[in-house]
Amino acid sequence: MRTIEHHDVTVRVRYAETDQMGVVYHANYLVWFEVGRVELMRALGAEYKQMEVEDDCRIVVTEAHCRYLYPAKYDEVLRIRAHVAESKNRLIRFSYEVFRDSDAQLLATGGTTHIICGSNGRPKLLPEKYRAIFGALEAHDHKRSKA
Repeated sequence: MRTIEHHDVTVRVRYAETDQMGVVYHANYLVWFEVGRVELMRALGAEYKQMEVEDDCRIVVTEAHCRYLYPAKYDEVLRIRAHVAESKNRLIRFSYEVFRDSDAQLLATGGTTHIICGSNGRPKLLPEKYRAIFGALEAHDHKRSKA
């Protein structure tokens, strides 16, 4: 099991993600949160596709929020940082930060809450192997925030 505090992934703002003024359309941040979340899980060895196929686990979004601080613009490279904020038997909360890579300006923060479900759509327990991964991250994050 690999323990990391957070995971960063970069994206370049594409023209299709902006409005006429070259400013990123607000809904794209949620797409980037997903990119950050999936890559965080992959870095931890908990690949989402594997969870679906081998363990019948779907990570269903039940809540999402984003606070926009500064605009992202066309062709900027952004750094999406994802953390595990909370992990329980059937629930995982992720938190996100979006930075402009060139000057490390924080552009947005947000979070998503997920319930673990089977392919039948019913809530189920997150298998122990994943609880160990996400729980270790959450414990590490709590130690960091108290320091």
